[in-house]
Amino acid sequence: MAKKTVRDIQVTGKNVLVRCDFNVPLENGVIMDDRRITESLPTIRYLIEQGARVILMSHLGRPKGPDPKESLAPVAHRLSELLKHPVIFTDDCIGPHIAEQAHAMMNGDVMLLENLRFHPEEEKNDPAFAKELASLGNVYVNDAFGTAHRAHASTEGVTHFVSPCVAGFLMRKELQFLYGLLIQPQRPLVAILGGAKVSGKIDVITNLLDKVDTLLIGGGMAFTFYRSQGRKTGKSMVEEDRIAMARQILDLCVTSKTELKLPADHVAVQELKNEAPAKVLATDELDGDWMGVDIGPITVSSYQRSIEKAETIFWNGPMGVFEMPNFAHGTRAIAEAIVQRTAQGAISVVGGGDSAAAVQEMGLADGFSHVSTGGGASLELMEGRKLPGVEALDEA
Repeated sequence: MAKKTVRDIQVTGKNVLVRCDFNVPLENGVIMDDRRITESLPTIRYLIEQGARVILMSHLGRPKGPDPKESLAPVAHRLSELLKHPVIFTDDCIGPHIAEQAHAMMNGDVMLLENLRFHPEEEKNDPAFAKELASLGNVYVNDAFGTAHRAHASTEGVTHFVSPCVAGFLMRKELQFLYGLLIQPQRPLVAILGGAKVSGKIDVITNLLDKVDTLLIGGGMAFTFYRSQGRKTGKSMVEEDRIAMARQILDLCVTSKTELKLPADHVAVQELKNEAPAKVLATDELDGDWMGVDIGPITVSSYQRSIEKAETIFWNGPMGVFEMPNFAHGTRAIAEAIVQRTAQGAISVVGGGDSAAAVQEMGLADGFSHVSTGGGASLELMEGRKLPGVEALDEA
């Protein structure tokens, strides 16, 4: 871990400004999944125990200015319950009255600022806005891996106006697992990539080719690979403008000696409805009005065999249209195979996004070594990109 963490600095009696990722799903003011809040608890609890004055900040949603529907008030309430500790909630994130509240805090107090994105200056990384945020604290901690790929005022801008700037425990954990995959994995390393589009995964695949031993492809993106081989795809989704790129990736797998597996069979339907009559078709039988919506039983068995041999596993993207229960079997089977292999000693990482949502929904998240809280951030890191929110932190 090349960055300083919260354990490397003195925080007692200091105002510690902490960037969290409390971008939780809300329905009518009710939090539908509080995992991003629970993941932040170790850092917050540590700071309370050390006698810091803890000032938390986060965004929620994509508001176009102040909007009560995207207020962080429900997060403050839930955080208070989880911590068993009162959380002061402010009506804004900047302004003289916010500064007054921040500087009146006592050791061990916790305060949550209102949604940063109520101010457009947050996403613009406006220096004046960043400076005003920074003025609330003596120390900055970034524990929001999910936003580390964005150079916003609260993730990058503040670091120009406050020092030291360090990683929280969640940020540290994310970087350790993800860099561990890229730099020194236990082998064999198996990567499983799914989801609808190959376009969002091209850079990940390219960066992983010389690092992984086996690459398993599922989801809608598989059909673009088939088309690049001149094979039938029926009505399945194909990205016409990515066919040549898919062909190049297949050729690269040959030169890099990476084993790449594409589905051999599919659960197929003629219309995209959960109740639609489905049948299992081999890849070359996908024709006419049939579209693949999940991997079939032969593919599940083949992929399970690869997972059984793995010592390190990275998974990003579902194997089918998992939002529809009838087409979630392939995704569940892969998740269960990874959980079983993890119990036998393998290291498994889920790269956030839809895959993280899927394993949460299935109640399997605790069976993985690590489920990333950052979909976009984990993918950019796996693409080999530098993350502005990480780069801005102090070197160890």
